[in-house]
Amino acid sequence: MLKVTPLVNTFAEIRHQQSLIKQQQLASEYPQLANFLQQLDELTDTATKELSFVLEFLYIMGRKSDGTYIRFRNEIERWCLFCWQVRGKGIFEVGRKDIEAYIDFVWKPDKPWIGLSVQQRFIEKSGQFTSNSKWRPFVVKVAKSLIKKDPTRTANRDEYRPSQESLVSTFTAISVLYQHAQMEEVCDKNFVPVVKKSCPYLIKEVQRKTPDTLSQLQWEYVLGITTDLADKDSQYERNLFIIATLKTLYLRVSELSEHPKWRPKMSDFTIDSDGFWYLTVFGKGNKIRSVTVPQAYLDYLKRYRTYRGLSALPSPDEDSSMLNKLRGNGNMTARQIRRIVEQSFDVAITALQKDGFDEDANYLMAATTHWLRHTGATEDAGNRPLKHLADELGHASSETTDRNYIQSNIKDRALSGINRKV
Repeated sequence: MLKVTPLVNTFAEIRHQQSLIKQQQLASEYPQLANFLQQLDELTDTATKELSFVLEFLYIMGRKSDGTYIRFRNEIERWCLFCWQVRGKGIFEVGRKDIEAYIDFVWKPDKPWIGLSVQQRFIEKSGQFTSNSKWRPFVVKVAKSLIKKDPTRTANRDEYRPSQESLVSTFTAISVLYQHAQMEEVCDKNFVPVVKKSCPYLIKEVQRKTPDTLSQLQWEYVLGITTDLADKDSQYERNLFIIATLKTLYLRVSELSEHPKWRPKMSDFTIDSDGFWYLTVFGKGNKIRSVTVPQAYLDYLKRYRTYRGLSALPSPDEDSSMLNKLRGNGNMTARQIRRIVEQSFDVAITALQKDGFDEDANYLMAATTHWLRHTGATEDAGNRPLKHLADELGHASSETTDRNYIQSNIKDRALSGINRKV
């Protein structure tokens, strides 16, 4: 069997990649990819045409957001490779049994298809994109909490297993691809919904679990220790501002970081005639929303701005970046923001362990930056009208907010049942 190879480059390159295929010049800039397609023998022409169609589809999906593009690219790329290499068929020649076989494969991929680290697909040099030999369609990762406990811990291919969320994404991406193909009259059937309905690996939850959040103690340590650090060393003012903003204003990391379509500025903070402050946010689905800013948060905004040499509160025409980069100009990237949050989590973990709260420390080791958004929303869920909370979280439907934060009464059930006798 041919060695698996990446098929699709970044969103910025996708149009050019498609153009090379149409002009039959793919080998001039993607020699390994062109060679891979040629080695498919009688399937070469079919796979080449299908790759061109996939690139067009991914371009349409990618215009929505970077996250959408990456998610769909990962899933569709795997599907194409499986069809061409494992089943020996084009993606529009498959039937229900092929999709069922693919889901079995996704559940337990062949080891050569599994990588031990995330790798870029192509390496550009002298105008050519060389396929990265280390790239794999699937990646097994070691849990962050395990690495914190044992930095020498390494990934094991035998431990790979997709999450329920990942399986759902697989079904969604392939189904949307076939829906698009049907509209373009490239195919007339979509077997994905039928296969999903009978999938033995999907688990139906009777009740959705509560979102991953920090406990009151954990949040007090994260905020308190970071505040203490900022009081002693001003470089931690950025840490304090970030964690306070993500948690209090229910922000996603992407909404605070640099984005091709939006540059968060200090003037995104505005005040109305009644003295209420708001933050304008560019969120998922290219939607802009307004988040109310509580009075208690303004103290953190003021001290961060003072640290940067700015006035206590922003003016409507201020062009200063929301989060200045550690080096250079412009806003910080999502990766840089996550690193700073991790830094605050780490010092809180050390403090919790020192004070004897080992279980809280262990749980905090697994926390991600997104937990701050969940923590803020969960805390406020019992005190704010559902519609208000949904609008500020950027949820398209109040049902999403209700399902994630309001109806999650597992803790209430636990409290009512904790004193049951054996």
